[in-house]
Amino acid sequence: MLELWGIVIVFIVCPLLGALPLIAWLTQAMTGRQIAQMGTGNISVSSAFYHGGTLVGILAVFSEAIKGIAAVLLTRAFFGEGSAWELVALIGLVLGRYLAGKGAGTTNTVWGFTVHDPLAAVFVLLLASASFTIVRSRQLAKFGILILFPLIVALLHYEEPARIMAAVALAALLAWIYKQIPDDLNLPIEEAQLESQAAFKFFRGNQNILTLDDELDAVFVGQKASRLAEVKRWGYPVPKGWIIAPYDNPEPLIEMLQPSDLLPFVVRSSAIGEDTELASGAGQYETVLNVTSKQELRDAIARTRASYNSQSAVQYRRDRSLLDAAMAVLIQQQVQGVYSGVAFTRDPITKQGDAIVIEALPGNAVSVVSGRVTPEQYRAYVIETDNFTSIQLEGEGNIPPALIKQVAYLSRHLEERYHGIPQDIEWTYDGQTLWVLQTRPITTLLPIWTRKIAAEVIPGLIRPLTWSINRPLTCGVWGGIFALVLGQRSVGLDFNQTATLHYSRSYFNATLLGEIFRRMGLPPESLEFLTRGAKMSKPPIQTTLRNVPGLLRLLSREFFLTMSFNWDNRRRFVPALSSLSQEPVENLDPVKLLARINFILELLRHATYYSILAPLSAALRQAIFRVKDGEIDNSRTPEIGALRAIQDLAVDARQILPKFHPDRVFEQLAQIPQGQEILKKFDKLLQRYGYLSEVGTDIAVPTWKEEPQVVKQLFVQFMQTNEPPKHKRRQRKRKRGFVQKRVHLKGRVTEVYSQLLAQLRWCFVVLEQVWLKSGLLEQPGDIFFLEFEEVRRLVENFEPDFVEHLRDLVQLRRTQLAHDHQLNPVPVLVYGNNPPAFPFRTAIPHPDHVLQGIPASPGQAEGRVKVLRNIQDITDINQDIILVVPYTDSGWAPLLVRAGGLIAEAGGRLSHGAIIAREYGIPAIMDVKGATWLLQDGQKVRIDGYRGIVEISNDLRPDWKPE
Repeated sequence: MLELWGIVIVFIVCPLLGALPLIAWLTQAMTGRQIAQMGTGNISVSSAFYHGGTLVGILAVFSEAIKGIAAVLLTRAFFGEGSAWELVALIGLVLGRYLAGKGAGTTNTVWGFTVHDPLAAVFVLLLASASFTIVRSRQLAKFGILILFPLIVALLHYEEPARIMAAVALAALLAWIYKQIPDDLNLPIEEAQLESQAAFKFFRGNQNILTLDDELDAVFVGQKASRLAEVKRWGYPVPKGWIIAPYDNPEPLIEMLQPSDLLPFVVRSSAIGEDTELASGAGQYETVLNVTSKQELRDAIARTRASYNSQSAVQYRRDRSLLDAAMAVLIQQQVQGVYSGVAFTRDPITKQGDAIVIEALPGNAVSVVSGRVTPEQYRAYVIETDNFTSIQLEGEGNIPPALIKQVAYLSRHLEERYHGIPQDIEWTYDGQTLWVLQTRPITTLLPIWTRKIAAEVIPGLIRPLTWSINRPLTCGVWGGIFALVLGQRSVGLDFNQTATLHYSRSYFNATLLGEIFRRMGLPPESLEFLTRGAKMSKPPIQTTLRNVPGLLRLLSREFFLTMSFNWDNRRRFVPALSSLSQEPVENLDPVKLLARINFILELLRHATYYSILAPLSAALRQAIFRVKDGEIDNSRTPEIGALRAIQDLAVDARQILPKFHPDRVFEQLAQIPQGQEILKKFDKLLQRYGYLSEVGTDIAVPTWKEEPQVVKQLFVQFMQTNEPPKHKRRQRKRKRGFVQKRVHLKGRVTEVYSQLLAQLRWCFVVLEQVWLKSGLLEQPGDIFFLEFEEVRRLVENFEPDFVEHLRDLVQLRRTQLAHDHQLNPVPVLVYGNNPPAFPFRTAIPHPDHVLQGIPASPGQAEGRVKVLRNIQDITDINQDIILVVPYTDSGWAPLLVRAGGLIAEAGGRLSHGAIIAREYGIPAIMDVKGATWLLQDGQKVRIDGYRGIVEISNDLRPDWKPE
């Protein structure tokens, strides 16, 4: 029993002890500084000395020494002296220190190991001190000790294999941590506390010469050098280079290099803060070419460093609110280019399209970027599928087309390496090799806004009232989830910028989301994986481990999600919806309507949390347990439940009324007693699902209760098919049960969320009727062109100036919406915050008349295309029609179940359309880019729901109409 408590101490208490940020507390208490937000961000003894001074550093040593000693002595109380468990306790302490305390745990280990094995510690100390004094290499001493101390343990305790294995494990863990976190001793000595500078200079040891073959940290050597090192590690040709860190002495490197006329060098800036997503710094700092002697090299380094403090560079940083940092210098072998140039992976002028813009000239790259010579310009389109790659060029000149294609291919793949962030790439070709000289983000094309996921969350044209309510709700919940995981690492992230409107459509901030997921230790495509079932790359283990505490907090929320929702549903949602349904909204005055709206919004703040987390939880569980889409029962989602209820009722009506006229079905049913019972059930069904609409998240769209014609038409269509309901029965399996529970929860959450939005809409509709009668508004629908704060102002305060311009404001916004409605297609990606007012189409031919999308529902179908851009375009749909839509939402369900196949521009395997298609056995392909304008009514296509392929036939009948 005693040893059991000892294990608890080792595996629980020790990691918690290591996680205590005592150094951070000491530094903040004594100096007011938060070291987690300074320098390297490490909470370590060396950072305490660096930022807090000698006294703070000494106290930091004592605090961490006490932790290490305490871990060993506590373990000794349960397992006896000299046990291997003491080293295991230090491993737990170090893990807790790294994962939560943001430190390596070196001091903990040193003092803990000294108490554990004083003799071995003395040997290690003597050998380490002697070697560092002689060799003066910090890296060699640091990693040498990690080899030395388990070796000494093995020599002294060769009869204790468990102890030797624990020592090896502890050394391996420390070595791994040293590779993951930046070293505080690399910080500029001049910026350390004055009394700590001498010690830092001594322990820093002799300077290592950095090269582009090393893993470089942009915090210390700037983005230019670190990116080139990264590109070189990926296998792309980069000229050989060396880096002089800020404040380092350049003489050792100057002595090593041998510049000459035959081997010239180029000296370039790599300022900290240069070539980032915030500022490129293009042309601000000095570059010196054709350096052919040591003295020229010495002078070039001095000139490049001095350029950091030039008047124009200082003003550039001030204009962009950038902090002054430091200048690293990059020295590279100069390539004698035959052709050189720059490539923009996206057009920085038009800010849209897929063209790669390439500028090129004979000679080296400087002539292109200098702007003194007009280069040849080309536009290239890289088209890639699983088995096909094509590069098409626009533009003519003297540069070999094969080289331009090679540049285009290289550029597109570098952009993909940088998570789709548009790149400005300098390149040169020496007659044999295409060299990468530089790659940096195109700052004017950031952030990147994506329509892909947003088209499902809030599809269609968005009116101001909808956006002013949905955006803060959605951004607030996402921000809370991200902050829960990231903790202090969320500092500096503006979650309010998660979404925006362009062309009256919603877009998500792909740049921000990518940064968030990278900070969380997840791949940047994680959101698409969770919401659309897209493939996800392997997450980087080191950053994932750093976020383990935050991910565990999120996991606990996921684990208790059903319990949490049940509590809220019982205590909050059910009583509130019951109260709202019992109190007629039509009799309320504007003040009471506003109070009711505020009440619903408060409920929606809670419901939005579940509406986001429940689908994510379901998707995550489905991926973990590898449950196929077709094995999941979605019957409890409102749209599927409504469809099944309508279909079942239509079957009953067909038995009562075998012969009927489609336009007079409801009249004929009303004439017979059994038919009247059917109509009563239909009214109950409409009352049950009347909160559904074409776009479930848009309160500007009428509900089925307000416009039941769509439901009536579907009822008639089901009566005409004369087919039994296609309700799939699925066998229960244990692992599927874990997923199915979340899918059922998702359905319950969707029902509550949709009902609350419907109640919110009905309040605004009644308020609008009051204002229409008073003349404040002019026509139905005007209220949805106001923002919520503007509605609040009109109710709470009478502002004559605002009221006077109210109609003009509404008309202006109506005009803008009408203009945006004509834009088809809108770009899937928008680069920057000010996209062009008129997006243009860039028609890229698809090989062999094939379109590629995401396979969402299995099966194959052939038929004629019918393009529907909104549900108002409703027409007769039958099994011979392949329906092409911009997106799918719950309101599209009545149309989808009648079609022979579905093609959607947006969506994934988890979207409404995909779920409905699978339920009714309809082949479906989602995320087919530009489908509503590439495909035309009457065009014959064949779709393959297994592979996500749309094959386009040349058989086009423009005059074709569905029968």
